[in-house]
Amino acid sequence: MTGGQPVDGQLDVPGMTRELASEGAKRIVVVTDEPQKYAIVKDLAPGVTIRHRDELDAVQRELRVVEGATVIIYDQACATKKRRERKRGTMVDPDKRVIINELVCEGCGDCSVESNCVAVQPLETEFGRKREINQNTCNKDFSCVKGFCPSFVTVEGGKLKKPEAARKTKLSDMPALPEPKLPDAAKAQRIVVAGVGGTGIVTIGQVLGMAAHLEGKSVITQDATGMAQMGGATWSHIQIANEADVLHATRVDVAMADLVIASDTVVGASKATLATMSHGRTFVVLNSHVTPTSAFVRDPDWQSHSDQAIAAIAQGVEAGHFGIFDAEQVATQLLGQSIYSNLMLLGYAWQKGRVPLSREALMRAIELNAVQVDNNKAAFEWGRHCAHDLAKVPVRSADAQVVQFVRKPSLADFIGKRAEFLASYQNRAYAAQYEDFVTSVQAVESALGSSKVTEAVARYLFKLMAYKDEYEVARLHTDPAFMEKVAAMFEGDFKLVHHLAPPMMARRNEKGELVKRPFGPWMRTALRVMAKLKGLRGTPFDAFGYTGERKVERALIGEYRKSIEALLQTLSQQNLDLALEIARLPEDIRGYGHVKARNLVPVRARWERLMAQWADAQGVPGEARPKRKANA
Repeated sequence: MTGGQPVDGQLDVPGMTRELASEGAKRIVVVTDEPQKYAIVKDLAPGVTIRHRDELDAVQRELRVVEGATVIIYDQACATKKRRERKRGTMVDPDKRVIINELVCEGCGDCSVESNCVAVQPLETEFGRKREINQNTCNKDFSCVKGFCPSFVTVEGGKLKKPEAARKTKLSDMPALPEPKLPDAAKAQRIVVAGVGGTGIVTIGQVLGMAAHLEGKSVITQDATGMAQMGGATWSHIQIANEADVLHATRVDVAMADLVIASDTVVGASKATLATMSHGRTFVVLNSHVTPTSAFVRDPDWQSHSDQAIAAIAQGVEAGHFGIFDAEQVATQLLGQSIYSNLMLLGYAWQKGRVPLSREALMRAIELNAVQVDNNKAAFEWGRHCAHDLAKVPVRSADAQVVQFVRKPSLADFIGKRAEFLASYQNRAYAAQYEDFVTSVQAVESALGSSKVTEAVARYLFKLMAYKDEYEVARLHTDPAFMEKVAAMFEGDFKLVHHLAPPMMARRNEKGELVKRPFGPWMRTALRVMAKLKGLRGTPFDAFGYTGERKVERALIGEYRKSIEALLQTLSQQNLDLALEIARLPEDIRGYGHVKARNLVPVRARWERLMAQWADAQGVPGEARPKRKANA
C-alpha cells in the first residue's frame, strides 16, 4: 500500500506467484530493487524470473509479445514510507546522500525523468536554473543519479550538519509567551489541515484528535488518504466539540471552517480548500514556502504561481484572519529538518487562539505519538513564537534573500561575470572573443534604444562557448568552491563518489547510450589532472575533441555567431522581437551526450524556421541564405 498500511490476508510474493500460476498466467516476472534477497527464496512458482527494477522497461517489452496473460510483480517498499521510518529510527538509514554540483548541472531535467522524484528541485543561479536535492524530502532512492549528467556526487559516511541557527539557538533563551484565549468548544470548532501527502498532514489530525480525547471532548476526524496520496494533495478534517450531539458530519462543509492550516500554497489555494473558508469566520495559517509540484518532473521550465495562490487565499478570508510565514525555512534553520513545519503551523494557530485545546493536552498527544517527541514539541513552541513576534525569531530573513536574488545586475556586470568565467574556462583570449562579439551586438542595438537582444546574446553565446567537455567537468568538480559547499553541508569522515560515463570507459545500453557508473575517491585525483589539461582543448592533441558531440558543440558557436551577425545587418524596431526569439534559441540545448543530442533536434528545426522567417521578412533570396552543416 502507498502509505504502508497493513492489508488483511496479504499474500507474500512467493504466494502471489503460485496463485497467479494456478490461474493460468503464461509468464510471471518479479521486478525488485533488491533482487539478491530472492537468492534464498525456494517457494516461487516454477518459471518465475527475478529482474532488477532498472530492467522494467525491457521486461515490459519482452512480455508484450507473449501470447496470453503475463504478470509483473513489482516488489518495493514505498519510498516515502522508507523516509518516514528512517526518521523514526525503525528502518536502517543508508549512510549515503546525493548532492548536485550546480555549475556542472545543465538543467536538462533528465534526473527528474529517471527518478520521478519531487526531492529534485529547481535552483535559480547566476547562470540560470539548475537542480538541487532537497535533503529533507530525499527518499534515498538514488534513481536520480541515473540521469545522464556528471553533476551528481554521492557523499558516503559523515552526517548532515545542523544549520548554524539550530546549533546556537535555544528555546530557553526566548522570552516567555502570553497565554492565548482559546475558542469555546460549546459549539463545534472545525479545522481543515491541507497539504502534501507524506509530510505529516494526517499526523496533525491525529495529534488534535488525541488531545481532544484527553480533554474529554468529542472529536470526528476524516482524512483524504489512500492510493496515490503520497506526494499528492491531502486533507485532514477535524471537528471538536464539548458534546457529541453538536457534531453532525464527518467533513467540514462549505464555508464552515474555523481554522485552515495550509502547509502547501498549491493545496491551500485549491478549490476544495477555498470552499471551506468564509469571511468573518475562517482563520488561515499558511506556509509560504514554495514547493515544486509534480509538474516540475515533466517540465524543466515549470514556474511557481505562488503569488496568485496566496492572493486567492487572502481573498477568501477577512483581513487580519490570515497568518503567513515560511514555516519550512524556519523549521530547517532551527530544527534541522523541514518535516517539523506542520507542528510549527499548529503552534502558530494555537498562539493565535484558534485551537480549542489546551497546550498540556497537545503536548501529551505529541508524547503519545512517540515520534521525535522533543523536536515536535520544540516545533510547536517555535510556531508560537512566530505567531507572537516573527521578527524576533532568530532565522535569516527569506525576504532579504528574495530581494538579493531579484536585484538585476547591470549589463556590464552581467557580461563581465561571464567573461571572467570564460577566462578560467580556457584563457583570457577566449574571453575577449566573447566580450568583443557581445560589444558589437550592443553597438548596433543601442542605436535602437534597446538592450534585450544584447542581454540574450550575452547569456546564450556564453552558454555555447562554455560547453562542458571533460576538462570543464573536471575543473568544476575540483573547484575549491564546490568542496567548501560540501564541507559546509557535512561533518565527520566522509568520501565523495562521482557518477560518470567516460566515453572511453563506459559501456553502452541496448539503445547505444553510454551508462554511468560510480568512481571512488581516486577519481578526484584523475579529475585534478584532467582540469590542468584544459589547454589541449581545441588543439590536435585534444583526444576528446574528435568525438561527434564535441564537433557539434564547437560548430554551434560558429553557427550562432553567424545567425546573430545576419540579424544585425537589418535589425530594427519592427523585428526586435523576432531577433530576440532567435537569440534565445540555445536556451533549450541542454544536457550531455544523448540527452543533449535529443534536445538539439527540435531546436535545430525551430532555428531553421525562424531564420527562414527572418530572411523572408528582409527579402533575402533563398540561394543567398546561409546554409548549415547537416551533421551539426
